[in-house]
Amino acid sequence: MGAVTSLRRCAPYLRPHRALMAGACGAAFGSMLAGLAMPLVLQRLVDGPVAERDFSALPWFIGAFALLGVAEAVLLGARRLLVIRPATRLETAMRADAAAHIQRLPLSFHARWQSGQLLSRTVSDITEIGRFVAFSAIYLVVNVAALAVGLVVLAWLAPALALVVFLAYTPMVVATTVFEQRFRVVARAAQEVGGDLSTTVEESVLGVRVLKVFGRAPETVRRFTGQARRLRVLELRKLSYTAALWWVITALPDLAIVAMIGYGGYGVATGALSLGTLMAAVTVATHLRWPADTLGWLTADASTAAAAADRYWQVRDEPVTVADPARPRPLPSPVRGEIRLEGVHYAYPGGRAAALRGVDLTIRAGSTVAVAGATGSGKSTLLSLLSRLDDPTSGRITLDGVDLRETALADLRSAVCNAFDDPVLFSGTVRDNVTLGVRDAEAPGARDAGARPADGGGAGGSGGAPGADAGAGTGAGRAPGCGVPDGAVWEALRTVRADEFVAALPEGLSTVIGEEGLGLSGGQRQRLALARAILPGPSVLVLDDALSALDVRTEREVEAALRGVLGRVTTVVAAHRPGTLRLADQVVFLSGGRVAATGTHEELMAREPAYRLLVRPPLPVAAREARAPGPGEAPLPGPAEAPAEAQVPAERAVAEDGMAGRGRPG
Repeated sequence: MGAVTSLRRCAPYLRPHRALMAGACGAAFGSMLAGLAMPLVLQRLVDGPVAERDFSALPWFIGAFALLGVAEAVLLGARRLLVIRPATRLETAMRADAAAHIQRLPLSFHARWQSGQLLSRTVSDITEIGRFVAFSAIYLVVNVAALAVGLVVLAWLAPALALVVFLAYTPMVVATTVFEQRFRVVARAAQEVGGDLSTTVEESVLGVRVLKVFGRAPETVRRFTGQARRLRVLELRKLSYTAALWWVITALPDLAIVAMIGYGGYGVATGALSLGTLMAAVTVATHLRWPADTLGWLTADASTAAAAADRYWQVRDEPVTVADPARPRPLPSPVRGEIRLEGVHYAYPGGRAAALRGVDLTIRAGSTVAVAGATGSGKSTLLSLLSRLDDPTSGRITLDGVDLRETALADLRSAVCNAFDDPVLFSGTVRDNVTLGVRDAEAPGARDAGARPADGGGAGGSGGAPGADAGAGTGAGRAPGCGVPDGAVWEALRTVRADEFVAALPEGLSTVIGEEGLGLSGGQRQRLALARAILPGPSVLVLDDALSALDVRTEREVEAALRGVLGRVTTVVAAHRPGTLRLADQVVFLSGGRVAATGTHEELMAREPAYRLLVRPPLPVAAREARAPGPGEAPLPGPAEAPAEAQVPAERAVAEDGMAGRGRPG
């Protein structure tokens, strides 16, 4: 019953097309009535002109047959034409609403759901619903009505023959009811396995490099094959249910017609029934064969669509916990960038422990604050709350005195930009990806189509065509940030030292980088993501370990260039490397979701052993022994005494060795 209710909830999408749907239903009913009228004309023809040997009226009967046949065909075509627009618009609207809703859901939702399940619910499930609306729904109603009207016509022609048909069709109703209940369960299970199959395919494609280097491709193929076999078993079970029902709804009408011919023939022989009445009754029963035969797969379609609707609304009913307030408070203009966290707690849904516990913190406008801590200390969680990707479980976060929950998300996202340690790039051009965060209204003037990276910026004109039409995206319509001058894009790329490799691409800014940017190194992807965060000129810049994939030399260059940017905006960066931590005016050291200490990098190194151990871990004993000084050599300084200048490259080298699995150096 719940699945049927879910299907009924899709009705508002058809409300704007009520006239077309009513016309389609009317055309279907008209076609059905035209078909049922033919046996009545046949009865009059046989019992009249044929029986009386008077063929003067024959042309009228021929004309009536032709008129009814043409009417049936025209009305069938009209039904198809009328219903196709509402059905396709329903699919489009449902997909658009689902996509918008998924984008509004918090990150905690996406942590619980597989992408393949979301994909199947927004693509294949909606296709099932649209197909049901376009074809099965109308015919299910019309064919049931045809059976009812046909029985009424038979009762008018010969009540005894109508009783024969009724007794034959009653078991069909029972069988169809049982079938629908069982089929819906199997259909839902098949859709779930189909979603898992989509997830496996997506993960195997996106993670193809990892699967190859670890030799896990055969295991993934086995998992995919196992899921495909489970799906095959479920599909075969669906077919077995359909075949059983098909046998019932095919055999019973045939038996009914045989019984009608036998009983009716005896009636004609005894004079209790006219030949025309028998022929009309048999013709009506034959005409009802198609509605009866289609009852099985129409019911199967209804069950599949009901299960699909149930899955669709399962996602749509997820609550949007991060949303615009009823009356948004505007942020100050201009936004200064002062951030305050007051008693902030956060616990992930279903998590046993809180990720953040009573965090109190003030970040001055225009300052650079580094957040450091061991894995699992809450760094990424804290940074995600600053952009309101989720809301605190308790406490509040303010920007220039305005609670983030009280301002419009669009205003907040204009003021705060993020770059993550796992950069996400989209199928499109380099320009599309870098300008993703820039609204056209914020674009600094018309796009300078001829702009190239300036000389001395390390990006000569030999590497492609940066002055080409870089604004052309791969999709239809205007690309995001299409009003941004190319010069501004190149300036952002130059800041993060990405201008050289972009200019070396075949078409410069217009180069299509492909899904996830897998053709680029980890460092190149991170630099494009960092340029994307810098380009809009935000008031607050949030960097979640956004330089982790860069080699030592490139990181130094980017840090030096960022000093000019970080001096103008409030910057919060999650980091663990001393070079990045030194950029900060203040370092916040997290431990167990709490603020354990604050101060400059040098202050924390001097007074916080846990921080010192995190930033500069002790060398293994074996390594110390290997580095023991020989005769006449000065002893090597330990971690606490080593000059920062000597320690940083070594620490970075260790970190870079740990990055070996992320792709070639950036």
